[in-house]
Amino acid sequence: MQTANNAIDLQLIKTECESRIDSFFQSVQNCNHSAKFKYQESKRISALTILLNIFVLPFIHTTGRFLKGFKLLTLAWSDGSALLPLDFALRSSANKKQRYQEVSKDLDKRSCGARRRQETVTKSTELVEPMIVRALKVGIKAKFLLMNSWFAMPTLISDVCKHIPVICMVKRTSKIHYIFEGQKMDVTQIYSQIRKRRGRAKILANAHVGFKDGLEAKLVFVRNKHKRDWLALLTTNVTLADEDVVRIYGKRWDIEVFFRTAKQHLELEKGCQSRDFDALIAHTTIVMTRYIFLSIEKRRTEDPRTLGLLFRRCCEEAEDCTLVKALSHILGITLENLKKLGEAQNQAERILLDAFRDGMRSLGRNFDYIFNAQRLLAANG
Repeated sequence: MQTANNAIDLQLIKTECESRIDSFFQSVQNCNHSAKFKYQESKRISALTILLNIFVLPFIHTTGRFLKGFKLLTLAWSDGSALLPLDFALRSSANKKQRYQEVSKDLDKRSCGARRRQETVTKSTELVEPMIVRALKVGIKAKFLLMNSWFAMPTLISDVCKHIPVICMVKRTSKIHYIFEGQKMDVTQIYSQIRKRRGRAKILANAHVGFKDGLEAKLVFVRNKHKRDWLALLTTNVTLADEDVVRIYGKRWDIEVFFRTAKQHLELEKGCQSRDFDALIAHTTIVMTRYIFLSIEKRRTEDPRTLGLLFRRCCEEAEDCTLVKALSHILGITLENLKKLGEAQNQAERILLDAFRDGMRSLGRNFDYIFNAQRLLAANG
């Protein structure tokens, strides 16, 4: 009897988790497709992004040493306000000599446990595309994939951009070459060939480059504020403005905040002392599920977009006036003030309206109906 109750409780928990996550994504989708929503219509492109990063669990920053353990390859979704982890893989080493222990359980190769163990000995670059495909297949919507320089390999970028555009940091190495002006060059050579902006501009320059397979990309060089140096960003969307490339890539920092929260508050490192691989997978899954609940609750309490209709009404009130409305308001206010001139009012109105109309015609726009309406209102007033 107790086993049946446990099964029912687990089913209820699973149903509640699925409903909350589905409702969260539905609310985000509704907000981003709402009419006159500023994130969609403004020049600042909305960044519904998928973040990819690898977190080395056994690395101690204070001593600079590595301990025996697993690396955590994580895929997450973010809209700049909330972050949701989507997928992960615990990574060991592909080199058998560097592995501390081999698989001890006798598992069916078709089982999830066997596939998880196969992921640990697979290179991280080979796991990225399957993770992206799985996320997009279940209905996750995103505009860009953000990656750090660990994954900025031309082959990987070419494979991933078939599914989603990429923005990533580029390594400054002589081993990776791009085609620039018909020649193969590394990032440092390309930077030395292009013309930089003068002064203390944050964005120094950009360059359109190509890959061996014909893929086109754009390099954006930015000033490193911590050193007297520069950094390079790469995007496969060559039409994206340089400012938008820098702004969107800045959202990748959300996944670093996720790692810090998971370590310090959700006990990602010390919450499970088991040496069983399945237990580590289960513990990591529970930690990420708890973070999803925290992220959803933070979104509901702090993000104004969750106010729904009230938020959209505020956006409509704050919408910039169109040119026609602005001209009508300006002329109306001006004519009201001209009434104070007394006898010279009619002559001043005629001169002012004619000057406005001639000015608009010189710009190639015809707004005669505005001036005729204002004349009619002035005559009736």
